[in-house]
Amino acid sequence: MKLPALLLATVLLSQSWAFEFIIDGEWESEMSDHVDHLDNGRFRRSVLTSEEEEDFEAVRGTDITVKSYKVESKITSRFAHTTVKSSVVNSGLSAQSIGFNVQIPKRAFITNFTMNVNGITFVGSVREKTVARNLYAQARARGKAAGIVRTNSQELETFKTEVHVPAGSKVEFELHYQELMQRKLGSYTHTLHIQPGRLVPLLQVDVYIYEPKGIKFVETPNTLGDHFIGMSKITHTKEKAHVVFKPTVQQQRKCPNCTESAVDGVFTVRYDVERESSAGELQVSDGHFVQFFAPSDLTPLSKNIVFVIDVSGSMWGLKMKQTVEAMLAIMDDLTMDDYFSIIDFNHNVRCWSEELVSGTSIQVAEAKKYIQNIKPNGGTNINEALLKAVQILLKAHNQGMIDPRSVSMIILVSDGDPTVGEIKLSTIQKNVKRVMREEFSLFSLGIGFDVDFDFLERIAMENRGVAQRIYANHDASEQLKLFYSQVSSPLLRKITIQFPEDSVSDVTQNRFDKFFSGSELVVAGKLKAMGSSVLQSFTTASAATMDLSLETESDLQELDTLLSQQQHSFTGFARQMWAYITVNQLLAERSVAPSAAKKRKITQRILSLAVEHQFVTPLTALLVESQDGPERLLADSPKDPRQGCCAGLPAKTSVNFLTSNPPSRPPWAPLNTVTQGPHQAKGPHITVVENDPHFIVHLPKNNMDVCFNIDSKPGHILNLVSDPGTGVVINGQLVGGKKMKKNKLNTYFGTISIYSEAAGVKVVVGTSRINLVEGKNNHSFSWAATANLNLNRVKVAIEKEHKVTVTIDDKISAMVLLHRVWKKHQFNVDFLGFYAPDYNQFSPQVHGLIGQFVNEPEVKVSDVHEGTEPEKKQATMEVKGNKLTVTRGWQKDYRFDKKLGSDVYCWFVHNSGKGFIDGHYSSYIVPDLDSFLPPF
Repeated sequence: MKLPALLLATVLLSQSWAFEFIIDGEWESEMSDHVDHLDNGRFRRSVLTSEEEEDFEAVRGTDITVKSYKVESKITSRFAHTTVKSSVVNSGLSAQSIGFNVQIPKRAFITNFTMNVNGITFVGSVREKTVARNLYAQARARGKAAGIVRTNSQELETFKTEVHVPAGSKVEFELHYQELMQRKLGSYTHTLHIQPGRLVPLLQVDVYIYEPKGIKFVETPNTLGDHFIGMSKITHTKEKAHVVFKPTVQQQRKCPNCTESAVDGVFTVRYDVERESSAGELQVSDGHFVQFFAPSDLTPLSKNIVFVIDVSGSMWGLKMKQTVEAMLAIMDDLTMDDYFSIIDFNHNVRCWSEELVSGTSIQVAEAKKYIQNIKPNGGTNINEALLKAVQILLKAHNQGMIDPRSVSMIILVSDGDPTVGEIKLSTIQKNVKRVMREEFSLFSLGIGFDVDFDFLERIAMENRGVAQRIYANHDASEQLKLFYSQVSSPLLRKITIQFPEDSVSDVTQNRFDKFFSGSELVVAGKLKAMGSSVLQSFTTASAATMDLSLETESDLQELDTLLSQQQHSFTGFARQMWAYITVNQLLAERSVAPSAAKKRKITQRILSLAVEHQFVTPLTALLVESQDGPERLLADSPKDPRQGCCAGLPAKTSVNFLTSNPPSRPPWAPLNTVTQGPHQAKGPHITVVENDPHFIVHLPKNNMDVCFNIDSKPGHILNLVSDPGTGVVINGQLVGGKKMKKNKLNTYFGTISIYSEAAGVKVVVGTSRINLVEGKNNHSFSWAATANLNLNRVKVAIEKEHKVTVTIDDKISAMVLLHRVWKKHQFNVDFLGFYAPDYNQFSPQVHGLIGQFVNEPEVKVSDVHEGTEPEKKQATMEVKGNKLTVTRGWQKDYRFDKKLGSDVYCWFVHNSGKGFIDGHYSSYIVPDLDSFLPPF
């Protein structure tokens, strides 16, 4: 019988240490010579199968006292370092074995294990497996077996160790592991398995979270059961959170007089972070950088999906029932913009529809009837089913049915290996890869443990998808629906995150096929020595109706300074996170290596990183050595016979180091000053609306500037430009100051809308966000990042915390300037300024408060004389048949000096521009932000 795990072994006999090393061998044949010499019951095989469950206890022993059991996690910028400690005493009258067991997430890497037995301390270090085995073998002797055992429980791995100690002995265990928090459906979930198996005088769980940009929320879902409702305490500030769970012995009891502990399950902490910037969060620390990218407020891309469902005989019963239940729910999620079909296969392949159909209510209802009538039987022809799915997508693509900006995917659900048709897995893999287009993705869901999950993972990775195991139990349907919900809302395609080549090296995967709502893309790398004090990142992507490019930057020293001031942060997080991501990506790449030479090269890279960063991986082992003697223990990561070498790894595409020498600034990256369309406004020759609100109208033919104020009310929407000829309208909505000043409430533009009716695009600029609306598609961006967005006939350039420039058809350009005021200012609020060059190509029909002056009136100023204030002369202005008394003054143009502005001298028209503008200013109040002005 095969032993499917490598074991950590130790036994204490007559006060001396003895060890046994067993790996991947036949237990009976290799151990038969000495297993009889062990005490009865001294050895037990500690392997769980999918059909059996063992009562899990963190600390095992017949007559022992657990003094304490403590778990501490430090999560810094999504990277968690967890420490599990326990202090145990052998309270019995004779020697016995004490076990220490910890369940950890499969995606986590163990980084250290120490054990102190009666003053003898064992300290762990990660070595290459062959080196660790040789060192361990030098000290081996017969003894008691225990170790790391991969179990078939959901997303878990079990670390096990046992030590045989005399009566009265005190043993202290300490295990460390690290993992990157994965964002799913809008939050990070940190799980800790707390199963002490007995009452503990000191049982405590501490989770410290530090997120430099701020924590959006922290919660502790009640996953331990109703017995512990309200016992976890959360302390939460803007950047930090502390979650503590510390039940007393009485609170741990199952009932008031029980001696059994009710603490037996998962302690869960869920949180998310604040995201100010659409370009993501760039962090620099300890000579490394990490870029987090998780945009929201984007319209989902439409989907083209072919569901491929295994209906072979092995799916009979609960598996099929739960799959049908999940598929019925998934059908309800489809929209009219989605196209889909269904393939079910056993030894034959059947199509519900040979072509993709729209997700209308009628088609969905028909598909549901088909699904409900599926009867499992026969063999498994995966090869033909997948090729048929690709054929359906190709046909739709060739017929022009597929929107170029949509996402095309195949979702395979199967519970077993192929038994009919092509059954060689490598050939199936090659066949699918050969016909798949670059725009198509394959997602594989393996139900149960009869399926070769390693194959499903390889075929998914090679075709831009991921694989996930679905556990065949009562909630399999929920697992299927949960997976679909994670991929059902794609927001972006073809995402690339780049950095100046002279600033970084060893960049992890930085090109991604898709981004799904609620998830997060993470790129990390090393910093090179450079002269700049900041690091920049440039991101490009394709959204539902536009292409976008985003820019952000980070100071090189700021985060390290902040971390040094935090008591419970993980200061080495960036270095370890880079190594964690890189090792995982290399392990994934190794699993699909095309040649032995390539595989060896990747293996050496993994070994080097794992040893340097102390990760127990499938290629390394944890050698635990006594500080005072030659005693050694070995903890080795096992091989799952149904998953290949890399079980439990996230399904990621191969690592992509920056070797293509991209330019230090990509050609699309904006310069420090964002251009303002086809004609760059120079000097004061531009029409301006600023402050309260002050209008500055430049009249080029008259070679003068004329100013006027509009005294309207908060909430009013004023039309600035209304041009039915070009279909462009620009409106601004007023906001009031915080309170009255000198018996007057100042008003400012808080929102400016630029709408192109012909393009069907509206850009709504506010003081907090910039929203783009195109039909039913909505996209939202913050002021915290520089971005360039190309929509249908409309270009939008956002300069971080400064201005937005909108260009329509390369003929009309407008700029909105952001003014931030001190948050505690007594009167003022954040507001917007509006700038329009006099080169815009409006039609003769244009009107509005400033649009009317495109058709420039004749203006004559005469009788210039001293006014009531010496520096402000007065004069008479003749315009539009009116004679107006005007005052010489100046207003501010903030384009080139945002703080002080530059003076623009102008003739000021009083009484809200009466006589200079057509009609009364109230005639320019419109009902909506996209309303055109009625004819005068």
